[in-house]
Amino acid sequence: MPVNAIYTDLSGYYDLMCAEIDYQAQSQCIHRLQQLLGNGGKRHLDLACGTGPHVRHLLDMGYMSSGLDINQPMLDRARARCPEARFSLQDMCGFTVSEPVDLVTCFLYSIHYSGGLERLKACIASVHAALAPGGLFCFNAVDKGRIDNDSYMSHSVRHADGLLNFSSGWHYCGEGEQQSLKLRIERTTENVSQIWRDQHPMVAVSLTELTALLPPYFDVHVLEHDYHRLVPWDGVSGNAILACVKK
Repeated sequence: MPVNAIYTDLSGYYDLMCAEIDYQAQSQCIHRLQQLLGNGGKRHLDLACGTGPHVRHLLDMGYMSSGLDINQPMLDRARARCPEARFSLQDMCGFTVSEPVDLVTCFLYSIHYSGGLERLKACIASVHAALAPGGLFCFNAVDKGRIDNDSYMSHSVRHADGLLNFSSGWHYCGEGEQQSLKLRIERTTENVSQIWRDQHPMVAVSLTELTALLPPYFDVHVLEHDYHRLVPWDGVSGNAILACVKK
């Protein structure tokens, strides 16, 4: 299937695929970081917003939240979930805003959808341009050097369309700036199974490399990937939350 086709074809299942994600905890963590490190403002933009769960939570916290994505079916669902928010069909590696925002988020490792280092740099520059003085850019990332190619996350959900089994895992060949997110979705109805497989090209960086790209634009805080406790990254774990304050 072409890149992102599975999201287009199965956008109705996306929330089920992400059913085990604690969006509320992530959103509350973002809010704490904005209060502690950012400018305290309430204008928010979510990059690669998908169906809008982070936007929904931040709206409910009093933010003036908006989102962008390159996938129109996802945006249609986001608008249905968050009718009071603004959404736009834009590439996060070259987007514009009509007025500055105070907080930019990009979670679920979506920063890796940049695909390559030059596009990642363009994304960082676009975020910097979009932020108001003292604004905060929050995202999570995975270190290419700590990827276990044999590790997959899986869960099953019963749905009106049948039993759905979702699996996802990272793959990195060990060199270069490309890694992959491998997805598998199996739908079983009346003992008949359909299987979709997709492989998304993602940018591969170490956390050390990533943090070296940010200082021209931001003061960078690297935190453990824990949405309940704000503690510095230990330099060992394979993923992290990055909180970046605009210079």
